[in-house]
Amino acid sequence: MSRQWWTLTWLVAKREINDRARAKSFWVASVLLLVGVAAGAVVPVLVQGGRSTVHIGVVGSTVTAMSQTAREAGKISGSTVVVKVLPGIEAARAGLRSGTLDAVLVGDSAVLVDKQPVTGSSIGTVLAQIGGLQRLYAQLPPASAAAIEAHGIALPVHSLSPPTRNLASRITGLVVAILIYVIIFTYGIRITIGVGEEKASRVVEVLLTTLRPVQLLAGKVIGMGLLALAQIAAMVGVFLALGYAVGSPEVHGTDTATVLVAGLWLVLGYAFYCTAYAAAGSLINRQSDAYNAALPLQIPLILAYVLTYTVIYASSVNPFYHVLAFIPFTAPVAMPVLVAVGAAPAWQVAVSVAITLVATVWMARLAGTIYERAILRTGARLKVRQVLKAAS
Repeated sequence: MSRQWWTLTWLVAKREINDRARAKSFWVASVLLLVGVAAGAVVPVLVQGGRSTVHIGVVGSTVTAMSQTAREAGKISGSTVVVKVLPGIEAARAGLRSGTLDAVLVGDSAVLVDKQPVTGSSIGTVLAQIGGLQRLYAQLPPASAAAIEAHGIALPVHSLSPPTRNLASRITGLVVAILIYVIIFTYGIRITIGVGEEKASRVVEVLLTTLRPVQLLAGKVIGMGLLALAQIAAMVGVFLALGYAVGSPEVHGTDTATVLVAGLWLVLGYAFYCTAYAAAGSLINRQSDAYNAALPLQIPLILAYVLTYTVIYASSVNPFYHVLAFIPFTAPVAMPVLVAVGAAPAWQVAVSVAITLVATVWMARLAGTIYERAILRTGARLKVRQVLKAAS
């Protein structure tokens, strides 16, 4: 491909960007997405606003000292503490399991909780730190800064049940799966409709006097892809800026590895799918047929997206979903989810990426053939079998 080839292709991409960016619907959709993202960063903080009430049980002989420790922990965590004196460990366990107690301070030796959080701090961890500091002061009077640094001040925290594995990562995986699905679906349909519009209005006949069909196809995919990346960058920027500004737990709990893998698969998924969506657009002659022509491409995405919920909230991954992570039609959604739940080691990600890259090259060639053979054909709606037969 010569420099002139890429110059003409870039002109098509710029034309696509200008046409779509001037549309009011694009800006309305962008503003709504940004408002939704901003709400996702700010609303959790507003919901958590105000002082909450926590119930802390104490077990041991020094009830007065332990109650004071619990109240100090409440001040630090911004909570109102209700202290309950318990007769023994069994009562503490029963209260934690029933939810009537948030944490239990057992003498000056340990803190009991029902389940430890995956990220962030809880009243249990704060209680453990304050209790450990109180014990250190009692053992090393007066406790100096050097003594505090030399000793672990936090009491051990014991949970009755193990925490949900990778909870923050799972939530991140669900978010990125939704984002990848929406972006590929939305921009794929836009490409299908755009190609159908040009074919129906016969604008494509004018363009093809100067351009090759493959240049027109590549320019459309690149132009729409750049718009998608700009929209995603704006959403991520707003989410991170507002999230860090207001201290949103949704930002601080985000799993970086899952986000990086999601970014990779967003690019791969777009490259794989959108050439196919453009080929689907070349088969139609009316805009009303765009959704029907694109339906076969949407089904694998919908399947992977729906099954995502069964993986995010399950303790184990269904083997069928694991297979989907290696199929190019479903891998863009499935693989980031497997990474989020810790079910996909690095070598599996690499294998899936390699398979998708090879499939993307194959899909680009197939889509180019369909596009070239079908874009100038009018009349009844074409079928892929007809076009490929004509090509052979």
